[in-house]
Amino acid sequence: MNPNELIAVAGQLLGLSAQMWNEATVEVAVLVPDGSSRRFYQLRGPDRASCIAILPPDNDERGQAEAVAFFRIGSHLHRSGAPTPALYAFDPATGLALCEDLGSRRLYEQVMHTGAAQALPLYELAVRQLAGMQVRAAEGFDPSWCWDTPRYDLQLMRERESGYFLRACCTDLLAIDFDRPAVEAECARLAEAAAEAPAHFFLHRDFQSRNIMVIGEQVRFIDFQGGRLGPLAYDLASLLLDPYAALPQAMQEHLLGVYLDALNGYMAYDPRRFRREYVFLAVQRNLQILGAFAFLSQVRQKPFFAQFLRPALASLGTLLAKPEMAEYAALNHLAIQCRQELAQRS
Repeated sequence: MNPNELIAVAGQLLGLSAQMWNEATVEVAVLVPDGSSRRFYQLRGPDRASCIAILPPDNDERGQAEAVAFFRIGSHLHRSGAPTPALYAFDPATGLALCEDLGSRRLYEQVMHTGAAQALPLYELAVRQLAGMQVRAAEGFDPSWCWDTPRYDLQLMRERESGYFLRACCTDLLAIDFDRPAVEAECARLAEAAAEAPAHFFLHRDFQSRNIMVIGEQVRFIDFQGGRLGPLAYDLASLLLDPYAALPQAMQEHLLGVYLDALNGYMAYDPRRFRREYVFLAVQRNLQILGAFAFLSQVRQKPFFAQFLRPALASLGTLLAKPEMAEYAALNHLAIQCRQELAQRS
């Protein structure tokens, strides 16, 4: 779809006349995504108001399914009161979605500009809003909206997280020789421990600083098309472990407490149980991050992500040192091997 076609389809979806909305009156700016293969544009109309247009890759069935999920899940989140962008229109034929323009200031840029400590109020707000979204958006959520898997489960953990880490990071990128049977056995045990957490809440699954927009003193959540049902602690771990921001341990612990206080306003949940679940789910998320960064930097040829492998491995080491992970010696040894191999390459 070229810019003129994009303008025409968007105008039709918005119910605007061709005389008002055309290539002479609408500005199109191409936006650069992070790891996504979707295409993003800013459309600025004659009244200077703007919206964001999102298109899946051409002739891509999975991309089309992802686009449908974006619209369905996003519409549900907005109805439930989650701080997500308003969705204006969707074209099933092309997968084009039009949504509210939230600007370009993300929590990530805020941290880079002011430092993590100065961004603490925004993080506190984000974890409070997260707790509400996880509980409220679970009500009426239809798993058939999901384009990937309908829920976070054992198979996803083994294939898309620990398996992703072993394949993309340890084998393909770092070419490490390790005790695969021992590590895979521990990964299976880890997934079983993580799966003990109740998994009937809304799960964003990529809840990190580059997916949280900052507007004034408020936060808004984006990139929710991978949403599904899952456990509470996973999204919180995604934000607190986020290698992009590298939050200090003391700040992570403070935010975990803020989150639990907010969650208590929606439902009763044993804080000791939550903290135990958090460790296992945080390790799962950390493995997924490492697999994704290795894949994006090597296969997708996006070197931006390579710089975050080191902090992600440092976070994994911190998690594996916790008492809950004392019986995962093979995984801990592999993490050490990864850090050593990466250090030798730098």
